[in-house]
Amino acid sequence: MCLKSISVTQSRTLVDKLKKNELHQVAQQASSIEDLTEVIRTSISVMSKQWSEAMSNFHEKFDHLSTLISDHGFDSTPQEEFLSLLEGARTSPPLHQFLVNSLGEAGVRRMSKVVCGAGKELQLVVLNHLQPAAEIIGFRLGELKGLSKWRARFHGIGLDEKLVDNATEKAGMMLVHIERFLGVLSSVLQQFSNFFSWLLKSVKVLMSETSDQILPLNSELVVIFLRFLYNQDPVMKLLESTDSVIKVNEETMQRVKELVLFGGFSDTEYLKRTMGKEFQQMESCFKEAFTMPFATVSRKITAKSLVPLFPVGSYLKTKSMIIPTSVSYYKEDSDCTSRKRISQQGYTECITVRVPEDSFPSIPNCILIARRLLFDLNNAENDPSIEAALLRLPDGYHCVDLSLYKDQQIVLLLNETTTISESSGKACMVILQAYDLPFVPLSRTNNGSSWNLQNLESSLIDIQLENEKVRSIPHAVVFPLAVSASRGVACVFAARKRALVYILDEDEEEVLDSD
Repeated sequence: MCLKSISVTQSRTLVDKLKKNELHQVAQQASSIEDLTEVIRTSISVMSKQWSEAMSNFHEKFDHLSTLISDHGFDSTPQEEFLSLLEGARTSPPLHQFLVNSLGEAGVRRMSKVVCGAGKELQLVVLNHLQPAAEIIGFRLGELKGLSKWRARFHGIGLDEKLVDNATEKAGMMLVHIERFLGVLSSVLQQFSNFFSWLLKSVKVLMSETSDQILPLNSELVVIFLRFLYNQDPVMKLLESTDSVIKVNEETMQRVKELVLFGGFSDTEYLKRTMGKEFQQMESCFKEAFTMPFATVSRKITAKSLVPLFPVGSYLKTKSMIIPTSVSYYKEDSDCTSRKRISQQGYTECITVRVPEDSFPSIPNCILIARRLLFDLNNAENDPSIEAALLRLPDGYHCVDLSLYKDQQIVLLLNETTTISESSGKACMVILQAYDLPFVPLSRTNNGSSWNLQNLESSLIDIQLENEKVRSIPHAVVFPLAVSASRGVACVFAARKRALVYILDEDEEEVLDSD
């Protein structure tokens, strides 16, 4: 990774050749589709978790019947025992013990509430989130499909008609899968509800009557449940993103193939896939379609005056790594700068970066802050001057990430380096005031390929934590740091998968006093 200096400028050919309105239209639709895709992913994940927990409770309770059957020396299955009870035969000792002692009336009611309640929650997730998101995606893709056919305006920015058509078809398939899932879920809930109703009546009869003879209730539905649902889970199978093949009858497959002649889906095997797998394929098609404009536009972007902000060591040339970096712009009166004292207002462009260790071997653990004042954001070459400050972190700390906060404030996220592992130890956030730092003007070398940094090294500043605003964090943290200047908060992520939110404008002493 090679971080380029802020003197990098965009080629004017991009402005001349690319059409901003067309790019904006495509970007808006693509961004909306990506957000809605995340809604679908979250919905499927939530439904999988809820239904899995319900089925785990069901099998955990009813698997006890298999143990009782084995303990009594029987070689039958739970389904056979229930069918015997359904047919009016004498209740076997293990089944009687299970229904009366292990399960009981309260257990049946509780299990019915768990399973049927989870099923109703799944229906609400589909109707309130999953299905609306999929329908809106189809609408958005319809607009993109129309734009892709306007080749004179949109083909030049990479909106490929064939890729959009493929994505549109996948979105339609997803809607069909959602409808099928609702049908399967409704049928399964009906079967479970009927089974629990019959079981509840059976338990009541066994507990109140001396006779073991029980008249069946809705026997056909109970038989269907015992044969096809007791040890199978069609709901979870549809939610999984595996390569499992869903059985589809020949008549339905023939109709799907016939619909191709009338504009139906060209992929006639989609019903054999699970809904989770179909979502994965749909998302893959979206990425392929939306990556094409990005790649097309990127090829037309050229840059000038690529100059590294700091020496690029051999380690960076041979191995990629994440360098914490923050690039921001903010309005500032030029009177506040040390370079131009005129009354004109402009923008300050600021880059803050953690300098790799081998860039300044004699001065390790440094933060570089570079800035310049711009009066024309569209033509940065008119004011190429740049000034910088080099700061050294205190011993025992390592910079995980950094971010510009409000104008001239910089937030550093630091980990203690004395910890044994990432999951232990402590960290802190440091808020630096950049306006009072002694920035040094930088100039290029004679050949213009790099910056003269001798003066920068000689004006090195040591960060003293006791002189800065510091927020302690009782956990080691990981990349990235998220800062919201408008809300005045920062979100950090602990190594143990914990998210912590801090109010940056509060003093730590005030927080401790309030606790």
